[in-house]
Amino acid sequence: MSVATEAAQIRDLFDQIEEIEEVASTLAEDDERRHKLDGVVARALKTAPPVRPVVAGELLDLTEKTVKAWAREGVLAIHSQEPRMLLDAVRLHEVLHVVSELRQAGRTRGLLDEVHRRLSDQALLDRDDLATSLAQMHRGEGRVVRKLDQGS
Repeated sequence: MSVATEAAQIRDLFDQIEEIEEVASTLAEDDERRHKLDGVVARALKTAPPVRPVVAGELLDLTEKTVKAWAREGVLAIHSQEPRMLLDAVRLHEVLHVVSELRQAGRTRGLLDEVHRRLSDQALLDRDDLATSLAQMHRGEGRVVRKLDQGS
């Protein structure tokens, strides 16, 4: 399959997913319909085939060399290395979101570091234990473990 055909197929899938995500974002966080739509998105992404770096480059508007470097840095997840490198479509979709947001904000330099930071931040925010701790803090629960020195 040609790079253009493969890129068009993945782009079409991602466009469909974007439409579902857009509708889901209009619903309240606790709305069961939103959770169902999120499930549809997750299942669709899991069925997506792994993506060649050259195709990922087309989608992200980056060179294949840059895409491979991002994969080696862990920003893009490598699905397999042999016989050739293939990338995880779920992570590619996530990175595509971040790169689009950054470019819309006018950021074109230092994308690797910024994408890495944002993905790391999101991974922390997605942790259940952190969400529980933050909710307890907002409710004023807990205890002071160490008081701040007022003289500093």
